[in-house]
Amino acid sequence: MNSATAPLMDNAANQDWWRGATIYQIYPRSYQDSNGDGIGDLAGIVQRMPYIASLGVDAIWISPFFVSPMKDFGYDVSDYCDVDPMFGTLADFDAVVDAAHRQGIRVMIDLVLSHTSVQHAWFGESCRDKTNSKADWYVWADPKPDGTPPTNWLSIFGGSAWQWDGRREQYYLHNFLASQPDLNFHNEEVQDALLDVATFWLNRGVDGFRLDTINFYFHDAELRDNPALPIEQRNASIAPSVNPYNHQEHLFDKNRPENLAFLRRLRSVMEPFGAAAVGEVGDAQFGLEILGQYTAGDELMQMCYAFEFLARDQPTALRIVNVLSRVDEVAADGWACWAFSNHDVQRHATRWNLTPAAQRMFATLIMCLRGSVCLYQGEELGLPEADVSFDDLRDPYGIEFWPEFRGRDGCRTPMVWKPSNQNGGFSDGQPWLPVASEHLALSVAAQEDDPSAILHHYRKAIRFRQAHPALVVGEHSDLKADGDVVSFSRHLGDQTILCAFNVSNTPSDFDLPNGDWQSIGSELGSANMSDDGMMHLGPWQVCLRLKR
Repeated sequence: MNSATAPLMDNAANQDWWRGATIYQIYPRSYQDSNGDGIGDLAGIVQRMPYIASLGVDAIWISPFFVSPMKDFGYDVSDYCDVDPMFGTLADFDAVVDAAHRQGIRVMIDLVLSHTSVQHAWFGESCRDKTNSKADWYVWADPKPDGTPPTNWLSIFGGSAWQWDGRREQYYLHNFLASQPDLNFHNEEVQDALLDVATFWLNRGVDGFRLDTINFYFHDAELRDNPALPIEQRNASIAPSVNPYNHQEHLFDKNRPENLAFLRRLRSVMEPFGAAAVGEVGDAQFGLEILGQYTAGDELMQMCYAFEFLARDQPTALRIVNVLSRVDEVAADGWACWAFSNHDVQRHATRWNLTPAAQRMFATLIMCLRGSVCLYQGEELGLPEADVSFDDLRDPYGIEFWPEFRGRDGCRTPMVWKPSNQNGGFSDGQPWLPVASEHLALSVAAQEDDPSAILHHYRKAIRFRQAHPALVVGEHSDLKADGDVVSFSRHLGDQTILCAFNVSNTPSDFDLPNGDWQSIGSELGSANMSDDGMMHLGPWQVCLRLKR
């Protein structure tokens, strides 16, 4: 680690820095282009670090920037320990860490451990024959007697999860693109190599990791078929409804119990650095249960997020209470990380068809939930999903299932910094994805000059959370859904905060519990007490009270 930054981020002395943190996700291809090639880069992140600091976030999560053929835009890694030239150099990455640490912001990077690119040197050796030193580093299997794949497992990106390779006359497993072969975690040498990757970046000063598809690391060693999932249980929150991936109960291609031992090994590597990890639990059937398993105690991962609030439908008051209650049940000894948007799902402003008032309410809500928080770049601007034409589409997922599923490019279009040109201040060149014209009016520069803009609301909500320790690390209780109003209390020591939210576009009444309550959160639109002793919440209004 750069000695100039080390004193600012003493993670070893503050092992719980991640608990209740607000983490800002940066998709580097689309954040800021510094050299005019139309692709965002690490130097662009450095350029925008003052803006990131102005949000008040505790950490950034940077999506993959490793060397890659970019078939899945960096989630297909061909060299874990170097920066792809389109994003810059290792020195540029060091500059990001230095700039962030000087602002008091921690840096988390996206580690894609479950699979590599076919262009990774490991796979190049593994596929040569069945006897080389890395022959067992990937998941290889013989065909069935009729030549068909070894199991019925399906790829999230469509079709079989098995790809034939004529050199070995075997199939290899790929849970995603055929160019993303799965590593064989049953081989301890593979685990060792991946732990060395984590150590490499920890030594460069990173403060933690976002672990892509954390529940996909292990496969069933017996290669058993997945059972069919009854139609009434199918859930399209992980894969689009047009994808037959939803037709299986994924018991054997992921979610394997052997993963826990590897996560303990990874935690032991991270522990001396005081680093933290947030795991992505990609599962529509057992997501919260896996979250609880993977974050239990002090030997596994610190945080995980599931897809309950990344789902298609806007959460109702009852849905919110059910999710939070379920987390209490299955993850009582763990820690959740909440997100409404990210680089893999339609932006929630569009997904839930939210008005500006509704967006503000949900921004306040997520800052009051027990757990840590991930915000996705542009969320703080209230950006809607961009409409990307098929001719401009880059995402292989969307190309495969177009037009029923339009892919992920609509949430990955460039960040808009100013309204003064067609590229929104993102690049002086032709952007890799077009800048949405409707985004220009929502640019950072346009909102900075408007005190009522949602950007300022996000800043206020983040500050509000950080000003109240009960919201950051406290417990919650009294979870209730009363019609369209969801309410709960957050408490730590002698601080108790009542939080109530009208999650609808119609007025709702809320009966304030007995006690001596002080009104707080006026800057977030918190409702005032009426003469009749009831809280009359307008559409999308919140009520925040501090117990005296």
